[in-house]
Amino acid sequence: MRHHGKEWGLDPKRIGILGFLAGGHLSAAALTCYEKPHYKPVDAIDKASCRPDFGVLIYLAYLVNKETKSKLSPELQITKNTPPVFLVHAVDDRVPAEGSVRFWQELHRKGVGTESHIFPKGGYGYGLRPSEFPVTNWPSLCTDWLKSTGILKR
Repeated sequence: MRHHGKEWGLDPKRIGILGFLAGGHLSAAALTCYEKPHYKPVDAIDKASCRPDFGVLIYLAYLVNKETKSKLSPELQITKNTPPVFLVHAVDDRVPAEGSVRFWQELHRKGVGTESHIFPKGGYGYGLRPSEFPVTNWPSLCTDWLKSTGILKR
């Protein structure tokens, strides 16, 4: 996307990643594992940065060590250069919110811009589905965050 940004009418400095559940884990990996190339460049696209400019991670899964639940999975290497992240989770989700909380704590500890919303109710897989619970408002909260960080224009 970054390589073709101008051609496609995209700002190459405003390309983010969004992930839900296991896709949230993959998005978290993309946000934290971009510095070391995993293969030699084969064309011009491979020379463009693969670092997302921001991340939106919703009910993250598989983030904490299964045994201790106190440490993030070792593949997630958060640094001060990790892009800013918006997190959402519901406490009553089948996927425990501890992973999202630990991820936020480490982002905060490293000085990475982050906003986190942990809602008491929302259930499993609420996504964009309307409900009577405040978790339904996460898209507008995310829009506000994107505007406040300058990622979206006001």
